[in-house]
Amino acid sequence: MIPIKNVYYMLSYAFQVLNEQNYKNIATEQFHNTAELMAAILEKGIKVQLKRGLCKEYIPQVAALTSLRGKIDITESIKTQAMLRKQLICTYDEFSVNCTMNQIVKSTVELLLHSKISKQRKKNLRKLMLYFDEVDLIDLHTVNWNIKYNRNNQTYRMLISICYLVVKGLLQTQVDGRTKLMNFFDEQRMCRLYEKFILEYYRKEYNGQITANASQISWQLDNEENSMLPIMQSDIMLQRNGKILIIDAKYYTHSTQVRFDNHTLHSGNLYQIFTYVKNKEYELRDKEHTVAGMILYAKTDEEIYPNNIYQMSGNQITVKTLDLNLPFAEIAEQLDTIVKTYFNL
Repeated sequence: MIPIKNVYYMLSYAFQVLNEQNYKNIATEQFHNTAELMAAILEKGIKVQLKRGLCKEYIPQVAALTSLRGKIDITESIKTQAMLRKQLICTYDEFSVNCTMNQIVKSTVELLLHSKISKQRKKNLRKLMLYFDEVDLIDLHTVNWNIKYNRNNQTYRMLISICYLVVKGLLQTQVDGRTKLMNFFDEQRMCRLYEKFILEYYRKEYNGQITANASQISWQLDNEENSMLPIMQSDIMLQRNGKILIIDAKYYTHSTQVRFDNHTLHSGNLYQIFTYVKNKEYELRDKEHTVAGMILYAKTDEEIYPNNIYQMSGNQITVKTLDLNLPFAEIAEQLDTIVKTYFNL
């Protein structure tokens, strides 16, 4: 189990806004579970957003009115016989706080209020929800999380991302009309956070020394046929001068597979990183670039875990584990050692 404090540090790299002064005091708090941590971040984030003002959007409305507003829906007016009541069915846009993002925030807070968080935290969140009185609750199962951000609503990006983690971590299913809760982060959600944390750590801590991104790798084909080929999307690609290190971050319950007491690496992971490295190397086609690969597993409670360096067809393939149970300074030291060793920093 990763200490809650380290989850916060991972989030602070994944969402740089958490490093701002408004959120500093969260790092000093003690949390008993991840839901409590998320509630604290949302509480602070909502307070900050309220000072800026809640997002407003033009929401389409349809209503029977005694005076003209917007456009008249002639068909609906006749169908409902609204004119007999001296009314017209009008369609118009209303500038309102009852927009999708505010609905997501309010519904997520409502979900947290039914989870295991402190009474004081629940009290604080309920007070904040008074400002969302005109905002409707929505079914979080049906939310489209592909929200487009612009200059007016970009301050919601972190809030919605935290809501996504809360919803996917807490909301499992509906049983007899009640929400069934599960453990906060499943393996899939933690894997995405783990990948983003490592990428953003290198972007922030080694800005100007190495280039860190999540680049796609092109298939190096002998002809033009590329239909149905999957996209090769790297988790982390580090570059400095002529050296490239492709890191595939893996967060699994079991970092090795066992057969007859024999521990071996997940074959699919090894094939994947090898394919990434060889295609990237062939794309560059020169002796001035060196391409290596690394599978970086999050360390589990298993007694045997991978820590090997292989030389495969002229490329170095490393399999390592990152211990997330240590104090964060030691986690950072492990990440620093990887780049310092490979790039000779």
